[in-house]
Amino acid sequence: MELLQALCCTLLLLLARMQVLLAVSWEDWWTYDGISGPAFWGLINPEWSLCNKGRRQSPVNLEPQRLLFDPNLRPMHIDKHRISGLITNTGHSVIFTAGNDTVANYDGMQTPVNISGGPLSYRYRFHEIHMHYGLNDQFGSEHSVEGYTFPAEIQIFGYNSQLYANFSDALNRAQGIVGVSILLQLGDLSNAELRMLTDQLERIRYGGDEAFVKRLSIRGLLPDTDHYMTYDGSTTAPACHETVTWVVLNKPIYITKQQLHALRRLMQGSPDHPKAPLGNNYRPPQPLLHRPIRTNIDFKTTKSNGKAACPTMYREVYYKATSWKQN
Repeated sequence: MELLQALCCTLLLLLARMQVLLAVSWEDWWTYDGISGPAFWGLINPEWSLCNKGRRQSPVNLEPQRLLFDPNLRPMHIDKHRISGLITNTGHSVIFTAGNDTVANYDGMQTPVNISGGPLSYRYRFHEIHMHYGLNDQFGSEHSVEGYTFPAEIQIFGYNSQLYANFSDALNRAQGIVGVSILLQLGDLSNAELRMLTDQLERIRYGGDEAFVKRLSIRGLLPDTDHYMTYDGSTTAPACHETVTWVVLNKPIYITKQQLHALRRLMQGSPDHPKAPLGNNYRPPQPLLHRPIRTNIDFKTTKSNGKAACPTMYREVYYKATSWKQN
């Protein structure tokens, strides 16, 4: 009897260890191409089934002529103060994360950055930044506008701090996450806060590398506009949780050729086994499936005789109006 109990205990311990190993290794089982790419994410792990079966998946292609003007949408607000954190090469993306123990060791306790206003009914707390980019200038962003993709995209994520305790808890819950999308266009002069991130890229050349970033302004990453588009969607990597309120800002910021070159030098693996370049880490657009995309851009124009003209996006939608050229 004692022997049987001992065998049972040993078996339970082995099962527990296997579960831990599987949980750790799931992250290594998906990529952005091939048989472990986006089309297969929902088949790799049953807990990722939304990636294939979900009805509110992201990213999406934004069509200016289909936007719905909502006069109740307010300007977005992100706190101005600076925070410190870690920038990490995860093997899938470049991620800046705030509010961890390492930061506390450098700076002590830091004031959280809050995100509010816009389409949000609650206050959200900034958690991390993801960077998506292509290995050439024609591709890289996850969101697209009328089928046009940008060389890169920055996504600012926060969690609903009024309802949930942390980011992990909010990921699975209604109105849990906000994602603020900033599209990056090629230019001669970069956004200053973006430079603070790209200046550290040489220190995170391989998967698992991380570097400290001190006093970054999340607000400073935003382009000079109060206009945006918003829709209900998902995270853009497994497990594709459909808990994200997306806010896509109606103007890009600029990234230089040198910064893109530094991003394209990053590798997925270690120095001994570098695997492939980290770039092209974007999920293709997902079906909109009758979801509305609202905007605070009032696209009604007035003719010279004072009568209202037919609604048009041509004058007020930045991406349409500029034909993708830098101002």
